[in-house]
Amino acid sequence: MIKFAPLITGLFLFMARSKDFDENEVLKKAVCLFWDKGYNGTSMQDLVDGLGISRSSLYDTFGDKHQLYIRALETYQQSYGSLLYTLTNQATSTKDAIRKLLELVVKDLLNDEQRKGCFMVNAGIELGSHDQQVNQLICDTENQLEQAFLKLIQQGQQKGEIKGDKDPKALARFLNNTVKGMQVSVKSTTDRSFFEDIIATALIVLSA
Repeated sequence: MIKFAPLITGLFLFMARSKDFDENEVLKKAVCLFWDKGYNGTSMQDLVDGLGISRSSLYDTFGDKHQLYIRALETYQQSYGSLLYTLTNQATSTKDAIRKLLELVVKDLLNDEQRKGCFMVNAGIELGSHDQQVNQLICDTENQLEQAFLKLIQQGQQKGEIKGDKDPKALARFLNNTVKGMQVSVKSTTDRSFFEDIIATALIVLSA
């Protein structure tokens, strides 16, 4: 006769055993690693050393390197989305909100001594043209920003801050591309006045 009780007890103990690491913290570390080295420049050994977990735990929890990279991009995207939500929903002045958003982008870029640029933009340059999953995440993230700008611009038009005859979608796309341009430009210059001129001009376009 087979005794099932020990087997069941062992199964419950196995299921109840928690991981000895915080999955969210590991994903944040993965974002930093991939952001710093790029996808192709990051080896599995880099991940094992940098994430502080065993190779078997990495495979069991996140799958292979590509799956972990996608999870890292998703983590970055969620953080980005939360920031945009906060900025757009707490705005009292449309132009002030847009200015703060652009200034925050520049602040983050210039505070990074390694001048890594934007994690999502870097992913697009490295893998976007031939990796469908990466490309979709990039498109979704860009759409998040465009929709945030669109919402602010439409609110501004309703309040009379921005002229109603302007195409809100075209303005949102212009601002979206302005952000992307600054994220790429930081790799070649850290001159704050360069970025301040871009922000000032973008705000003039909204006022013209």
